[in-house]
Amino acid sequence: MEKTVQKFHLTAAHLRWIALGAMLLDHLWAMVVPGSQWMTYAGRIAFPIFAFQIAEGARHTSDFRRYALRLLAFACVSEIPFDLMYASTAFYPFHQNVMFTLLLGLLAVRGLERARAERTVKAAALGLLGLLGAWLAGTAGMTDYGGMGVLTVAAFCVFRDFPLARLGQAVCLLLLNMVFFRGEYISLELLGRVLEIQTQGFALLALVPIWLYGGEKGRGGRVLQYGSYAFYPLHMLALYLIKFMA
Repeated sequence: MEKTVQKFHLTAAHLRWIALGAMLLDHLWAMVVPGSQWMTYAGRIAFPIFAFQIAEGARHTSDFRRYALRLLAFACVSEIPFDLMYASTAFYPFHQNVMFTLLLGLLAVRGLERARAERTVKAAALGLLGLLGAWLAGTAGMTDYGGMGVLTVAAFCVFRDFPLARLGQAVCLLLLNMVFFRGEYISLELLGRVLEIQTQGFALLALVPIWLYGGEKGRGGRVLQYGSYAFYPLHMLALYLIKFMA
């Protein structure tokens, strides 16, 4: 009898745990453990995983309106903890939390999914206009990761279910995180030459767990889903209290 070799796959729950852990490392570095640069490098993988899951969620949700309202509610709840962590004030209008970016990405993907399904010029035009509007909103609204974050969600929607999908995802993440993104650089010496590498480039490592995703939800269900949403504002508030109130 021929033996069946089972491939290793990650579930949606595994991806969520990986992203939450990476995000926590990044925020711990920013607030409590400065100097441990590896923590923020590891943290770069969090957003692409969250973006991927938003694109997947838009594809599979049975109630898009409820999904969008849930993101909006948690974005509003998270804004004060985000401002406290980011700027040490309860009101900082110059940078909004990442939940708003994910919401804008979700709205953009809605139009792109409709264009994919209808395959008409009108649907394609509306999808592109929706994407442009979401990108402008993320950029002008100064949300975390901004318009580049919105495009990251869109990339996981556009580059899916065809032979070169992974290549498209890799190219998009390379462009969005190392070419168009402006942030910190690190210097690496290679073969006697010093290379300046965009720190945000570590985000490309998120493709490893994403490509290991097998399409299953995994354990946790709604408890993990809502718990991960609640974790975002709660952990930022806790880090702020540890740093400034201890």
